[in-house]
Amino acid sequence: MKAIILARVSDKKQDSNEAQILRVSDYVKQKQLVVWKTYEIEESSTKGDREKFQKIVEEIEKSKEPIVLVVDTVDRLQRSFKESVQLDDLRKAGKLEIHFYRESLVIHQNSNSSDLLRWDMAVMFARSYVLQLSDNVKRKQEQMLRSGIYPSRPPYGYKRVPIAKDKTEIVVDEYTSKIVQKVYEWYSTGAYSMNTIIEKLSEDYDIHWSKGFVDKVLKTTFYFGLMEWKKKPYPHKYPPIISKNLFDQVQRVKSGHEKKKFKYAGLPYPYRGMIICNDCGCQITAEEQKGHVYYHCTQYRGKHGASWLREEEITAQLSSLFENVRVPDDVIDQITEDLKVIHEGKIQFKEEHESSLMKERATYQHRIDCSYVDKLDGRITDSEYDRYYQQFRNNLADIDARLAMLQNADDQYFISTKYILELSKRAKELFESSKVEQKRQIISLVLSNLRLDGKILRYEAIKPFDTILDCSYGQQWLPD
Repeated sequence: MKAIILARVSDKKQDSNEAQILRVSDYVKQKQLVVWKTYEIEESSTKGDREKFQKIVEEIEKSKEPIVLVVDTVDRLQRSFKESVQLDDLRKAGKLEIHFYRESLVIHQNSNSSDLLRWDMAVMFARSYVLQLSDNVKRKQEQMLRSGIYPSRPPYGYKRVPIAKDKTEIVVDEYTSKIVQKVYEWYSTGAYSMNTIIEKLSEDYDIHWSKGFVDKVLKTTFYFGLMEWKKKPYPHKYPPIISKNLFDQVQRVKSGHEKKKFKYAGLPYPYRGMIICNDCGCQITAEEQKGHVYYHCTQYRGKHGASWLREEEITAQLSSLFENVRVPDDVIDQITEDLKVIHEGKIQFKEEHESSLMKERATYQHRIDCSYVDKLDGRITDSEYDRYYQQFRNNLADIDARLAMLQNADDQYFISTKYILELSKRAKELFESSKVEQKRQIISLVLSNLRLDGKILRYEAIKPFDTILDCSYGQQWLPD
């Protein structure tokens, strides 16, 4: 009879195909079988559709004479009963004999119930082994996740580095993490669309992201300290790249709460989508005529004789306004001294609040450890443990978020102060020398509710710039 020798491994760490073939070769000669084909495949017996195995089945189905399939052992052929159905149909039709070398088992058309039961039992034990391995993997993953260890490939901005033989650790990638930070900072302002971020990345970093990848990065909670595994959140132990506050701000912009909505955001007109008509509330649109860019009301709700205003005229009005967003040097010095006093009190508050949060965190971590011991000792059920674990983990996540917010508040205190003081000194200069996206950021930082009233630009100033403008127009700073 013609014989097919089949050797299979799931991966290269297992017993080699050559070793399996060597063992069964003498058996094939002893049984006086003619080797028709030999298959050496590397394929999981439990994942996917087993394409390579299916090709062997098709060879047997097409053969006009019976085939003997020789394998080293049952688990090299199958580890589930789904293959048994196909193989048993071929056996019953007299097209197939299966020889399991190590089990000394031959299955053929006239096999008795005892041999068939041995086959089924061998498959069952092979399947049981796979399930035990799966359970062990799940338990290991659960332990890793509880310890804050991510069991898979980290997201962009992190990387794995070897720390020992067959062992790696996730660390922050110094270069790509800065790119992630920049993407979050740009998008959080509301002045950047995903398309402009893609262009900015290409221009500044010579990298080319798709819109889908930008969206994925902007939704990844891993960056502020919360990893997701099978749709469940777990705090991780790795350094965060961004703060929870910044992540939340980006989500608000993404959902449209603070995002400026305009149809042609990609066109290089700095004021498109930022101004509405004071008369009817329609958008002020921009279009190019004879080499100049003009802004005018769309008059979507009805014509009302709207004026057309050149872009240079709007820029001039804004430049004049930003000239007034300038604080005298002596006032800057006074503010700086005040900030030093405020900072001393802020340090004490931060230390006290941080200490309180760390004590609270230790309490919940202790409760998680105790509930796990209670589960092992049978004092609580698995469902009770899952409920307690999730509750305590949520509490830990909340505390970690508050700690991050505390640190972020500390960082943002200096960043915001620096930006505001810098802008207060050089607002007009910065505005006039900026590119389109920077102009939009400065406008968004200082002004809101921009309206075109005829040819006059109306606005509302955002704190603290409203106070700065009030002082510049009043008597307090004018004498100087």
